[in-house]
Amino acid sequence: MKITSISVQRRDNNRVNVSVDGKYRFSLDSYQLIELGVKVGREYDEEELVALEQESQFGKIYGRALEYCLMRPHSVREVQQYLYKKTRPKRDKTGELRPGIAPEITARVFERLIEKGYVDDNKFARFWVENRFVGKGISKRKLRSELITKGINSAIISQILSETERNDTDEMKKIIIKKRLHYPDDKKLTAYLARQGFDYDEIKRAINDIN
Repeated sequence: MKITSISVQRRDNNRVNVSVDGKYRFSLDSYQLIELGVKVGREYDEEELVALEQESQFGKIYGRALEYCLMRPHSVREVQQYLYKKTRPKRDKTGELRPGIAPEITARVFERLIEKGYVDDNKFARFWVENRFVGKGISKRKLRSELITKGINSAIISQILSETERNDTDEMKKIIIKKRLHYPDDKKLTAYLARQGFDYDEIKRAINDIN
C-alpha cells in the first residue's frame, strides 16, 4: 500500500491529511509528518499503517490536552480526569456510539505533558493560592480544602500556604466590605465568615476593626 497524497487541512494548517492508494487514511501534525518520515510514494503494510493511525490519534489528543493545560495550570488529578473522559465511548451527532481513545495512548499523552512540564502540582497549587478570589477574599482553610479536592499533596499545600503573602485578616476584610449590606447583623456575618473557614476569634477582631 502506497502513500498517494498529503494535503494541508483547511481547518488546521498544522495538520495534513494522508491518503493511501487514493483514499484518506489518517491525519498527522506537521511535526509528526517529519518525525515519522511519511512521504508521497512511500509504501507500508497494514500493520505499519495501523501504527501510523495510532500516532495520528496520539497527536490529536496531545494537541487537545496541551490546549487544556495552557488555558490555566491544572493539577495532575484534573489532567488525569480529563484524559480518562477521552477513553470513554461517546455518541456522535448521528447518535452512533463511537469508541474512546485507547488508554495506552492517553497514558503516553500524560507522560509527555509531565515530561514537558505542562503538568506540575507545585505550579498549580501556587497559581491557585495566588489567584483564587483575589478581589473577594478567601480563607487559607478553604484554599487548603479546595487543593485537597484537586488532589494536591498536603506537604505541597502547607509549603505554598506558608509562602503566600495572603493572610486571613486581610481576606476577611475584603469579604466583610463586600457582604456587609447582606449581613448587617454581626452574628449573621460572623456565622457566614465561619462557614468560609475563618477562625472565630479572628472574625471578631476583624469585625471590630471595621466597625
